Amino acid sequence: MSFQVGDLVTRIKYNHDVVFKILSIKGEVAYLKGIQVRLYADAPLEDLVLYQNEEREEEEDSLEMFSGDRGDFFYLPGKVLHIDADEEYLSRCMKFYQKHKVMAIGKKIPESDVAKNIQNLLREYQPDIVIITGHDAYYPKKGSKSDSKNYKNTENFVKAVKEARKFEKSHEKLVIIAGACQSNYEELIRAGANFASSPKRVNIHALDPAIIATVVAMTERNKQIDLVSLLSKTKYGANGMGGIISNGMMYVGFPR
Repeated sequence: MSFQVGDLVTRIKYNHDVVFKILSIKGEVAYLKGIQVRLYADAPLEDLVLYQNEEREEEEDSLEMFSGDRGDFFYLPGKVLHIDADEEYLSRCMKFYQKHKVMAIGKKIPESDVAKNIQNLLREYQPDIVIITGHDAYYPKKGSKSDSKNYKNTENFVKAVKEARKFEKSHEKLVIIAGACQSNYEELIRAGANFASSPKRVNIHALDPAIIATVVAMTERNKQIDLVSLLSKTKYGANGMGGIISNGMMYVGFPR
């Protein structure tokens, strides 16, 4: 079977679990990027089959942030700074924020460069919520899952979270969402993240960090977020994302 860059494919070895786009082909090996999940991979061409259906975006407008009549109240959602190493995923998340009327600033920065830039970005944009994401992977053959050196980018995410916490120590004043596919969840939480991936070292959906940020941004500041309910809105639930109980970041005023 002949493949071209840009083709959508799945892997036979992994029972067609993830749809990928072919980024490049070198010899008999294809280099792949997940369409829905934040995952890079490579595979022999003989292990690939073309994905036959058009890749449709999953239901992304199911978040209902308000209940009942708004009456004469007005709402000022929290501001989001989304730092992402992947331009396509960042663009998709920005469209998600726009759909849900959340003020968001997006910055494409490689994982290795976030830590040295994040304090300046926080100072410039003064967000209520910051996302630090991109790509990651756990390499079990290298050793224990508790050692962040056995991950593609967890150490970079941890450094960035620590720098953000130096800027704002309070988890209530700055909500940090960090990590990507298979990241070291425990170390990210220890570093100061409110929410992080991935408790069971599974892949996460491209929109999972944005879903959490949107719920936090659109929940009242005096209201505690239902953590179990929030995590259930993400693709793989508490296997993919976890965190600490937090309050929302939205001001409510009167009259409109």
